[in-house]
Amino acid sequence: MLEIERKFLVTNNDFLKETTSSSKLVQGYLNSDKERTVRIRIQEEKAFLTIKGKSSENGISRFEWEKEIKVHDAELLLQLCEKGIISKTRHYVIFEDFIVEVDVFDGENEGLIVAEIELKSEDQNVDLPNWIGTEVTGDKRYYNSYLSANSFKKW
Repeated sequence: MLEIERKFLVTNNDFLKETTSSSKLVQGYLNSDKERTVRIRIQEEKAFLTIKGKSSENGISRFEWEKEIKVHDAELLLQLCEKGIISKTRHYVIFEDFIVEVDVFDGENEGLIVAEIELKSEDQNVDLPNWIGTEVTGDKRYYNSYLSANSFKKW
C-alpha cells in the first residue's frame, strides 16, 4: 500500500484532446495533519475513505490505504470535514505505459491544473507529454490537503 507518484503543473489544455474519460470529484479532510491525512472523496457514483501517511523526503512516495464506502455515508462525513471542500474534474490520459490523471480544479482553486503519474518505483523513468510543465512533487502547496485550507486563488 505504497503510493509512488510524481506531480506536475499543466501548461495548456492539449491534454483534453487525449483524454479517454473524465469524472467529477468532491473531497474533504477529516484530518489534514502532515503525519497522516484522512480524506473523504465522492467520485461520480462511488465514495472512498482514504488515509495517507507522511510523504518521503523527496515527496514521491507515502503509505496509502483506501476503502470504498457508501455515498450516503461519505455525504454525511463531508459535513464533519475541516474547512475547505475541494472540487475538481479529473481527466484520464493514457500516455505510453502510464495513466496520467489531470486534475482541473474549480471553486476556490480554479485556475490550477495538476497532472499526477503513478509509478512502480521511485527511480522509474518517465517520458512526459508536451503539455506537462514544472514538477511540483514534494511541494506541499500542491497537496490537496493544503489546497483545502489555502486556496489557490489567494496565493
